[in-house]
Amino acid sequence: MHLPPARGPLSSALIDVLLGRADVQWLVQSCSTAETSPAVDVSVDDDLQLTLYLMYELHYGALAGVPDSWEWQPDVLRARAVLEGQFERALRTAAQVPPRSRQPIARTLFAMARSDSGPSVASFVARHATRAQVAEALVLRSPYQLKEGDPQTFAIPRLRGRAKAALVEIQSDEYGGGRAERMHSALFARSMRALGLDDEPNAYLDHVPALVLASNNALSLFALHRRLSPALCGHLAAFEMTSSIPAKRWVAGMQRLGLGADAWGFFDEHIEADAVHEQIAAQDLCGALLDEDRTRRADILLGAQTCLALDRRVDELVLQAWQQGRSALRRPLPESLQSESA
Repeated sequence: MHLPPARGPLSSALIDVLLGRADVQWLVQSCSTAETSPAVDVSVDDDLQLTLYLMYELHYGALAGVPDSWEWQPDVLRARAVLEGQFERALRTAAQVPPRSRQPIARTLFAMARSDSGPSVASFVARHATRAQVAEALVLRSPYQLKEGDPQTFAIPRLRGRAKAALVEIQSDEYGGGRAERMHSALFARSMRALGLDDEPNAYLDHVPALVLASNNALSLFALHRRLSPALCGHLAAFEMTSSIPAKRWVAGMQRLGLGADAWGFFDEHIEADAVHEQIAAQDLCGALLDEDRTRRADILLGAQTCLALDRRVDELVLQAWQQGRSALRRPLPESLQSESA
């Protein structure tokens, strides 16, 4: 992955440090003095979210020109902890976790998913979206979908018993049951190519707005901290519960536009798979976690609510842009690609 342009002083400091153009203490100082007011919505802070995203990417894959040793560089981790503290506080403040209840956690999770209603990108794609808008939507999904399953895999060694087995079952499907061409990330890459898009991970990172980065960063925050494994599992449950029906709409929309199976095969795969995964994630994964330790309930629901809330905000952002006749991206796609997708 090539490093994108900076979006402010924090990301500029990080990029300069990673490329050897500045001392790491400058990064630590920059992050330490960047404390934001609780009233500020850090989820839409382009600079903070890009900085966190690049820090997390050190754990997922190589950054061009950056030595692998930076993954565990203590001062980078110190700087990251400052930004994570602000971000986690914001997520916990925003999460509307249901009050303590004796009902099974699965029932609570399904109720949360059902109550999360409103206009969706998938519904717009089914009825109205142009090929150019579908291409934009794929770009917005690409930071996660091109590494689909990877954040959740961090939780496997941190779980045990029924919870571990449940997550392994889900992850086996995410990775194509051992067939590389059936990995969900590979299917999404094929969908991008069908729209004329570059399927290299993070190729469009500079086009992606802060709110989309925040959605990905929340998942990485939960994935990389053992104490937040319950939140990661709750996030997964909510994600699976809200994927199957939208996947049908994506298929319908792409078929309406005359796109072939290479474009919609990724979504078709998720219609059945996610309908199964939602039960495993809610009953066997989150249910087993709670059976082991009742104090995990709040963090399970934190993860679920974070997933639902950020996904809803991203949909609102995208639909507002399209309804106003403008791109939902920070920077529109190249004109040549827009004309191909029109």
